[in-house]
Amino acid sequence: MRDISVFSGTAHPELAAEVCSHLGVPLSPTRVSRFANDCLEVQLQANCRERDVFLVQPLVKPVQEHLVELLLMCDAARGASAGRITVVMPHYSYARSDKKDAPRISLGGRLVADLMAAAGVHRVLTMTLHSPQVHGFFSMPVDHLHARRELAAHFRRHDLTRTTVVSPDLGNAKEAAAFARMLGAQVAAGAKQRYADDRVSINTVIGEVTGRDVIVLDDEIAKGSTVLELLDRLRELGPSSIRIACTHGLFADGALKRLSEQPDVLEIVCTNTVPVPAEEHTDKLRVLSIAPALAEAVRRIHNGESVSALFDAARDEEEAGS
Repeated sequence: MRDISVFSGTAHPELAAEVCSHLGVPLSPTRVSRFANDCLEVQLQANCRERDVFLVQPLVKPVQEHLVELLLMCDAARGASAGRITVVMPHYSYARSDKKDAPRISLGGRLVADLMAAAGVHRVLTMTLHSPQVHGFFSMPVDHLHARRELAAHFRRHDLTRTTVVSPDLGNAKEAAAFARMLGAQVAAGAKQRYADDRVSINTVIGEVTGRDVIVLDDEIAKGSTVLELLDRLRELGPSSIRIACTHGLFADGALKRLSEQPDVLEIVCTNTVPVPAEEHTDKLRVLSIAPALAEAVRRIHNGESVSALFDAARDEEEAGS
C-alpha cells in the first residue's frame, strides 16, 4: 500500500504491529519522551506530508496519560502536513461517560471527542462503543466496528443446539440478540440496577436459561461485579454450562482471577482491543485477535471503499444463523 503511514502510541503497540502485518506496511516509529516538569512530548519519526496517517491508540490504563499522548500524536501529524489523520481507537473508555444522570456531572464522552477534533483528527475507527449514542458525540466521521463475527466464529466450535446468549442488562440486550441470531441461539437478559461503579443488583433474568448452555455477553468487563452478580442469578435457575464473552477485556483489580475461580465458568473469551498482561492470563482465558478486521477497515478507508460492507457481511451471518 502506498502513501500510508501507521503509528502507534504506547497503549498497545502489539496490536498496531499486527494490523500493519495484515496490511503489509511497516509500523512507523514514534518517540515519546517526558520533560523534567513531567509534560509529554511526542515525535512521529517518519514522513507524514500529504500521507494518509493512521494513529493506533486504545484508551486503556493509565487512560489520561494515553489520551494526552494520542492528542500530541494528532498534533504532530497535523503539524507535519498529514493529508488525513485517522485515529484507530479500538477501545474508547470515555464512552461510559455518556449521559447526564446526576446534577453538575461531566460528559466526558463528548468532551474527549471534541478534544480529538481540536487536535486535527479527520476520522475515527473504533470498536463496540459502550452505548450507541456516543457515536453522535463526534463531529467527524466514525467507523464503528463490532467483534460479533470473531466471537461467533469461536463459539461455533461448540454444540449450540441448546444455547442461550445472556445480556447482563437490558441496555446490552440488542447486541446480545444480534449475537444470538448469528449463533442460531436464544437470548435472555438480566434486570440490572447500578448503584455505583462497582455496586450492581440483578433481581431476575428474563428468558429461558434452565438446563441450557449459557454465553454471558457484555461489551466490556472491568471489575467484573456485574458478571459475578449475574452468575449468582443464573445459578438459581440451573443452566447446563456457563461461558463468558466480551469485546474489551479490561479485567481491573483482579477481575480475571475472580471470574476464573468460578468453578462453573468453562471459559472467558475476549478480544485484543486492549492488552491483557501475560502474567494475568489463566487457563480459562481465550483472547481473539481483531487485527484482521481493523486492518481491512483501514485498507477500505485508505482506498475510499465502503466500510459498511463489513457490517453487511455481519448481517448476512446473522440472517444465516437465524
